[in-house]
Amino acid sequence: MSKLKALLLTQGMHGMISQVEGLAKALNLDYRHQTIKLKNFWNYIPPKFTPISTGILCEKLSCDAKVIISCGRKSVIPSIALKKKFGKGILNIHIQDPKVKLSNFDFIVAPEHDGLKGKNVLTSKGAVHYLTNDELDINESYLKSRINSQKKIVTLIIGGPTKHYNYNKKVINNIFSKVKQNFLEKNYQLIVVPSIRTPQNIIDEAKNYFNEDQIIIPNVDKKAYLCALKNADHIIVTCDSTSMISEAAITGKPIYVAQMPAIKSNKRFKNFFNLFASLNIIKELGSPIENWTYNKLNETSKIADQIREKIKLHDFS
Repeated sequence: MSKLKALLLTQGMHGMISQVEGLAKALNLDYRHQTIKLKNFWNYIPPKFTPISTGILCEKLSCDAKVIISCGRKSVIPSIALKKKFGKGILNIHIQDPKVKLSNFDFIVAPEHDGLKGKNVLTSKGAVHYLTNDELDINESYLKSRINSQKKIVTLIIGGPTKHYNYNKKVINNIFSKVKQNFLEKNYQLIVVPSIRTPQNIIDEAKNYFNEDQIIIPNVDKKAYLCALKNADHIIVTCDSTSMISEAAITGKPIYVAQMPAIKSNKRFKNFFNLFASLNIIKELGSPIENWTYNKLNETSKIADQIREKIKLHDFS
């Protein structure tokens, strides 16, 4: 039986791509991505005040898929417009709170810490994503020639500036100082992995701050990311990315969150941190080094199982 086709709609950010692609893979769909770009005026208008039309897009939106998986504010209206056009001919799934009537979608996938409720809402602990333990195993040796087998490994995964967190030099140096004091002075080797949001000056700062024995990945490199997660004894993730913290939780390894001062209300983040702390997944960077275990999170598979059966029963005619 041939796979169902899926169209994945995002703004092109790593966290969003990871979520839509992860769900598509878990559902065994034949998918393609389309990056959503809105005409300038519509970038400033919330979805609930935006007309249901593909005319707000910079590029033509074509769809030969049976399943639409969207994530992020800009993809809300395109998904609804396709549903309006094709009706039962497609099944549309939105990841995250769309900030519009939930009935516009067949399914909403939302993290538990958002507190979103509805008959078509499926909740996950943290974000769904595209990482699997098989991929981690396959890429275990990618950085082998640079890893010191005589030392434990600590992996630092860095996000980037957001409306909630400011990556100024003082904040970054404070994080680097904690990494050095807590881990490097205790004979760990460091692997620094940037994300697509990480500014070049932060990568340069890491190169200048840490000695040449440490491994600084200079650009976005998924294989290096997977290898660093696989080989780490401890993982540190900056607090701006619940997505990357969720990805790290697939390993079952101790995760420290590098907290930063919030520049605006971060209630959703606090709810997320409280949930993951209650599940014994995370502690705050600066806490004593400990080894602890927890059940590896595989929320993508759990959500896919719930949707898969309903896809089988859906009448696409």
